[in-house]
Amino acid sequence: MAGRVALDTSFLIDLQRERLQRQEHGAAHEFLRSAPELELVLPVTVLGEFAEGFDQSDHPVLRAVRELHTILDVDEASALRYGHITRELRARGALIGTNDLWIAATCVSNDVPLVTANVAHFRRVPDLEVIGYR
Repeated sequence: MAGRVALDTSFLIDLQRERLQRQEHGAAHEFLRSAPELELVLPVTVLGEFAEGFDQSDHPVLRAVRELHTILDVDEASALRYGHITRELRARGALIGTNDLWIAATCVSNDVPLVTANVAHFRRVPDLEVIGYR
């Protein structure tokens, strides 16, 4: 596996939990070890969800996450993709949460797979490549 992948909030939370518990063989750490050549990126919505767990925006962990990853912003292409995905999932009765829709739309519009623990959830999204790590 080469190229770049986007990390979902579930991955960041698991990675942080593994670090705090000194579990170097947890699922998130194993994924990183299995593909060291990958460029890791974060949809801006993932950054926002992860930031919710910290009292201050300059917390060292949060600052490191921001410095170590390219942040994918929501742009016009992402917004248009969001509308398309939302309409299609709603019509199928398979709608997912708003933040997850933004994450998916950002990944699809940037042609980047999403690494997540919520594989079945995100597989509902057309054109989104989903990679499970657990």
